[in-house]
Amino acid sequence: MKLATLSQPGGLDKLQITNGPEPGEPGPGEVRVRIHASSLNFHDYAVVAGAIPTDDGRVPMADGAGVVEAVGADVAEFRVGDHVVSTFFPQWENGPAPIDNFTTTPGDGIDGYARELVTGPARGFTLAPRGYSHAEAATLTTAGLTAWRALVVDGKLKAGDTILTLGTGGVSIFALQFARMMGARVISTSSSDEKLERLSALGADHTINYKTTPAWGQRVLELTGGKGVDHVIEVGGPGTLPESIDAVRIGGHISLIGVLTGRSGEVPTAKLMAKQARLQGLIVGSRDHQQEMIRAIEANDMHPVIDRSFALDEIAVAFQYEESGKHFGKICLEF
Repeated sequence: MKLATLSQPGGLDKLQITNGPEPGEPGPGEVRVRIHASSLNFHDYAVVAGAIPTDDGRVPMADGAGVVEAVGADVAEFRVGDHVVSTFFPQWENGPAPIDNFTTTPGDGIDGYARELVTGPARGFTLAPRGYSHAEAATLTTAGLTAWRALVVDGKLKAGDTILTLGTGGVSIFALQFARMMGARVISTSSSDEKLERLSALGADHTINYKTTPAWGQRVLELTGGKGVDHVIEVGGPGTLPESIDAVRIGGHISLIGVLTGRSGEVPTAKLMAKQARLQGLIVGSRDHQQEMIRAIEANDMHPVIDRSFALDEIAVAFQYEESGKHFGKICLEF
């Protein structure tokens, strides 16, 4: 089978396309899945670029979607021919988060889905949404579920709430879509007027160019009549958090998801205390969360925004495209 591997110490030039042995028949509690698509996330980029060390020869990519080819004993949930999508934490099925690292995450602590076939525990997959292409399903594992958990599971999003999204990456676009799907209002930021127009077309009620309006937190207050937003999808980290605290309402909720501006920095603690806001870090979600999200997606016929797809052979080119920041929504691999 064809697969991509990453040589250490990492870097896009260390990605290789090779052929490897096909996995064996599934054992008890396992399934064999033919993978047809994956999608790129910032975490995947950090691994392949060498910012997150992994084992030599690691197969990258946390997201995988495909078709069940064989089912082992004691597996009742799946049948041959089912369309499935992977989970980010294969061992976190339900309940509170039991893990604070990526040792069990495909493409990081274990081999991922940049390969044509995989045999593994059935709990590492869920059914994909009905009517979804494999590429669409592959966008859900990381970006989709992160946005869902931030807004619905942790944020208790309800109709009439107002949320703030930062940028036009996968998580932010999913957050916009989920918010609109559930009757919430959305304020979105970008540094590109062209992308702001696309955000408006997706349903954003207000948009802000953060390059021309660097005090965008204050602008959010103006747009909300001085109240602030109920939820912030904070993907920037230390460089954007002060503005997000300005933007959130008293007693509001900030989901700390990304570190695009750095892994550490000063936090305006007095301002956060004055806002009495809840700042909550999170990493994706559980298998149960994913199944809940998929039920909501099917009920509302919601489909993700895919910017562009690449072949598996073009995995390095796909990451270069992600690196450029030109994309709007998700970048996928299809094979």
